[in-house]
Amino acid sequence: MTPAQINVASFNISLATPEIFLLVAVSALMVAHLFWAPQRQEGRLLSGSLATLFITAILVVLKAMPVPSGSVIEVAAIAFTHYGFSNMFVVDGMATMLKVSILIAVAMVIIYSRAYLSARKLFSGEFISLILFATLGMMVMVSANHFVTLYLGLELLALSSYALVALNRDSAKSTEAAMKYFILGALASGLLLYGISMIYGATGSLDVSTVAAIVSNSRANDPLLTFGLVFIVAGLAFKLGAVPFHMWVPDVYDGAPMAITLFIASAPKIAAFGFVIRILADALAGAAADWQGMLVILAVLSMAIGNIVAISQTSIKRMLAYSTISHMGFLLLGILAGTKSGYASSMFYIVTYTLSTLAAFGIMLLLSRVGFEAENIDDLKGLNQRSPFHALLMLFVMFSMAGIPIFVGFWAKLSVLEAVLAAGYTWLVVFAVLMSVIGAFYYLRVVKVMYFDSPIDTAPIIAPLEMRAVLAVNAFAVLGLGFMPGALMTACLNAIQRSL
Repeated sequence: MTPAQINVASFNISLATPEIFLLVAVSALMVAHLFWAPQRQEGRLLSGSLATLFITAILVVLKAMPVPSGSVIEVAAIAFTHYGFSNMFVVDGMATMLKVSILIAVAMVIIYSRAYLSARKLFSGEFISLILFATLGMMVMVSANHFVTLYLGLELLALSSYALVALNRDSAKSTEAAMKYFILGALASGLLLYGISMIYGATGSLDVSTVAAIVSNSRANDPLLTFGLVFIVAGLAFKLGAVPFHMWVPDVYDGAPMAITLFIASAPKIAAFGFVIRILADALAGAAADWQGMLVILAVLSMAIGNIVAISQTSIKRMLAYSTISHMGFLLLGILAGTKSGYASSMFYIVTYTLSTLAAFGIMLLLSRVGFEAENIDDLKGLNQRSPFHALLMLFVMFSMAGIPIFVGFWAKLSVLEAVLAAGYTWLVVFAVLMSVIGAFYYLRVVKVMYFDSPIDTAPIIAPLEMRAVLAVNAFAVLGLGFMPGALMTACLNAIQRSL
């Protein structure tokens, strides 16, 4: 075999079939919508984008299921790890599960957003192309096995997100939020790149597997490595929205259109988890003693400030923004445990948190209409009198986020706390429980407003059938997974064990 043949074989381009298909499909949609009649654009964009996501998800699953010599495809075989593009790209259990979760979340975002954006003349080819390009970036992030690939995926997501926040060009509030997001995001990217350059200086490589071997065997105490690690953790903390790098979260959530806030609060969090795992748990596992201490500080500050400041918010978008900050603190608890069970508990946490967030913002989008933005907690007053069913759905979501038993949020928090306790951080478990009790206040306040206050708005709730159906399934899944969390927990644990 010639060197050229070896290089071509090492690329194994077929592993990236889902990403390649998504890129081709979104490019085709961008061109096709220019030729569609205006009255048919929305329906075709909706069906085209959902079909693209569905086919991409099928390709993701198929790539994770090798065909044994014989014939039958073993569905359970997400155990195999395959490398492509000269080890810069990996398909393993974690990547597969996170990609499918991301694709489902983005599909739900598009369904929830359609009526809201259509009423404001924002459901356009630009929105669909940007959100699908962001999805492509997220998929690259979770399959990256090289620091350059990680950064490319991150920037594709980030640049698309900046443009999405400024989608409503006539809104000064949205433009201001986009500018803040862009400037602070550029700063965080600079910190991350500086840290990566130091990792390269300390190890001589940017390949995740090579860096992991060098750090574990001989260079874990290298001062240059430790210094680079500080910058990397700072960059990661910004992407997660952890304190003290959280300053962008409330302003972006509040300034962006509700549909864009829904997107930023959901799917990118799953990709950010994968990004953190690839860097800290995979590449820099040998330096765990250094980054665990930093994550402890980030987690404590995020849980404290997120929960305490959320109490005083009157805007539900800002309340959920600070709620997100506190949830990122809980997510970091599982990661700082430094064990596979801890990483699995964090994966379970971020998937279930995303499910709850989608339902929460979905209900707020349901209540919004032309000329009215349901952005304040008071807008939920008397919802039980207007629509008992939708009030019940919101109750499910708030109880889950608060971590009340029988809802999936309780099991998510419990699994994270168990992992932290097993790692010996007893005091951190006590602190996290205390913060959960404080956080329950503002979630229960929303329930109180819905059930015990008189309605301010009595307008009928009108929404497309597909939105109502998906929203109902979404909210009941939060309840159903609370009764049967075992299957999802096991899937997360298997994905982590077969990937790290």
